[in-house]
Amino acid sequence: MRGTVVRGAVVKGPRIAWILARHELRLLVSLVLWGARRTHGVRGGRAFGYAQGQAAVMFGLAFVCVVETVVMSVLLRGRPTVHAVVLLLDVYTVVIVVALHAASVVRPHVLDAGALRIRRATHVDLRIPRERIASVRRETRMTHEQADGELHVDVGSRTSVTVHLTEPVTHVTFFGRRREVRVVRFHADDPDGLIRALATGGRAGGRPGEHTAQA
Repeated sequence: MRGTVVRGAVVKGPRIAWILARHELRLLVSLVLWGARRTHGVRGGRAFGYAQGQAAVMFGLAFVCVVETVVMSVLLRGRPTVHAVVLLLDVYTVVIVVALHAASVVRPHVLDAGALRIRRATHVDLRIPRERIASVRRETRMTHEQADGELHVDVGSRTSVTVHLTEPVTHVTFFGRRREVRVVRFHADDPDGLIRALATGGRAGGRPGEHTAQA
């Protein structure tokens, strides 16, 4: 049976279709939550957003898609069947682009008494128990080289917080591959506030802007 190889793991066709369908469904649900001004998965925790770093780019992309939709409508006005199909695809593309931003807004990072939950839209959802956090510091990076044991959850190619762990946690990729990571870099719109919140109830030390925890 044929499948797609994703970094050493074989993902079969039906599973790929299911993953993509589930992903688009979550995006559409996020769009509804965004319209209702609700969030997903925050409950009693404290939310930390990250969507501001990509908002301009996402809305710019949505605008370009709208312009393309109008242009194609003009070009295909004499071919009604093709025009209807292309219009449907173009409109759906605009909806998905806006839904990607909506997912980033309604699925923020979450900090509660037990864990730090790092997310990026519907693509990344990593839960780090607080007792495994060795240190966290503000560190702005615009470039990220792939390395074993590291996870980069960048937004607009930028990360602003670096977390080092006392022992690895398991990150499940979009296609279900499991990775053990000990260093996590991610972006938050308020990195200093997140670091201060992590320090609450823990043991702070080191340089300003860095929190060191002991398991």
